[in-house]
Amino acid sequence: MNFLAHAFLAGTDDDAILGSLLGDFVKGCPEGRFSAAVSEAIRLHRRIDSYSDAHRITRRSRNRITPSRRRFAGIIVDVGYDHFLSRHWRRFSSMELGPFVHRVYTVLSRHCPLLPERLSHILPRMISENWLGSYIRLEHVGDALDRIAGRLSRGGRFLHAVTEIEDNYETLEADFLTFFPELVSFCTDAKQRGEIDPGKRPAGSHPGDVGSHLKNCRSQPRAGRTPIKNT
Repeated sequence: MNFLAHAFLAGTDDDAILGSLLGDFVKGCPEGRFSAAVSEAIRLHRRIDSYSDAHRITRRSRNRITPSRRRFAGIIVDVGYDHFLSRHWRRFSSMELGPFVHRVYTVLSRHCPLLPERLSHILPRMISENWLGSYIRLEHVGDALDRIAGRLSRGGRFLHAVTEIEDNYETLEADFLTFFPELVSFCTDAKQRGEIDPGKRPAGSHPGDVGSHLKNCRSQPRAGRTPIKNT
């Protein structure tokens, strides 16, 4: 799954949201490097990816991608599913998409000095271009896929991959709407079994101003392996 889905599936706690986005950037054992709640969210991120990659419906979605781009099918489907999540957001969340996205940016910005270098580097652009909020428009999905293509070796074959979503739009949308409720149930069950604390928003916390946090991010040194404390 891609950024938006992981953030949504994390739950309502700031540490859970943070860990859900760190999952693509942190390798190895997270314990000792991050707080317990962040570490659990990183591990949930990995379980979500394993569950999703092995699921019959996501395999079906990947098989809809043309053979010339089949190598990149997982990426195309992940980003495409974020588009469908955006379009059907109100089916799954009582919080509007815009405020949710703003909260995710604020959580990341607040912890910017502690983020892995690659995530810290892309965060200002992620916010200024509103990557998470822009997936609702298919042309911005195309932009996201082309950005990924630019980072890949032999990524030329991956350029303009949004056409794969356009050509299979209704079937991919149906795949998503069948698969995502199952994924939500999987995450809910994991949390209820105590494999990750679903958490609640800490008393007195508030989104704050993303811009002010980013200014702090630019002016403060990154803190290496300092554990992230619960906020």
